[in-house]
Amino acid sequence: MIICCGESLIDMIPIEIKDNEILYSPLTGGAIFNTSIALGRLNVSVGLLSGVSTDLFGEKLISDLIYSNVNVDYLIRNPRPTTLAFVAIQNGHAKYTFYDECSAGNSICLNDFPNIPKIVSTLCFGGISLCTEPAASAYEKLLIQESNNRVIFLDPNIRSNFINDENTYRTRLKKMISLCDILKVSDEDLDWLDISDGCLDEKVKSLHQLGAKIVILTKGANGVSAYIPETEPISLPAKKVNVIDTVGAGDTFNAGFLAKLNQLDLLSKKQIQSLPIEKIKIALEYGINAASITVSRKGANPPLLSEL
Repeated sequence: MIICCGESLIDMIPIEIKDNEILYSPLTGGAIFNTSIALGRLNVSVGLLSGVSTDLFGEKLISDLIYSNVNVDYLIRNPRPTTLAFVAIQNGHAKYTFYDECSAGNSICLNDFPNIPKIVSTLCFGGISLCTEPAASAYEKLLIQESNNRVIFLDPNIRSNFINDENTYRTRLKKMISLCDILKVSDEDLDWLDISDGCLDEKVKSLHQLGAKIVILTKGANGVSAYIPETEPISLPAKKVNVIDTVGAGDTFNAGFLAKLNQLDLLSKKQIQSLPIEKIKIALEYGINAASITVSRKGANPPLLSEL
């Protein structure tokens, strides 16, 4: 089983009607939420660990999780409001403005977390849940606590406009990267994490030196590369599709990659230390195929297993 640990929120998606007037449609989202939904739709045993409101939007989040086969037993319910993310689509790419102060998601602490059962092989972290207190510190502590026994997947999915304390955030990410088994970053994430003038390969090497065992770099239309220390990068092209928008694309890729490793029975602490290159390539291809379906339709709408 995989547990995704992090934010669940409402994406306010712009819809243009007559005379250039814009309305906003509330759709469930959040990087970690989307990853759990995508895994559930790919028939992977998955749960979401997140702070979820008892308000109208919170009920919608739970309804959508259940519909997509995501276990909701690990949710932490409280009456605080649901985080809102207003989305602007520019040339097919999403830009976000978040409203998260005193939300149900960012107010949770480590003591609120349920026990992680032995059947859980993998924990997935990332997104804006690593930015605001007290939730950010709680997720960091959970990762540290479980890193010896579970496969740790980390996708920072950095939203620089959401970071209030950059020094603390960078320190937190360095600690989490040092303990993760699989680190997924976009090319934009990589440039934010490493502001040096080094090339991509040099910047990835610095992440290995921090402790990340496998680094996956997504480059939008330029495809995906996976890096293992002292091994040539594994690079695959993006799939050519008609892109409607990129909302949820990276989250769906993450789910596809993890789903294939899970299907191949490779999501264990022992197996992850020496993944065969050919198996990594197969998992990358599966993630690319899944993400290509998501970008070909509006919003974060990951594919069902039957669509792959």
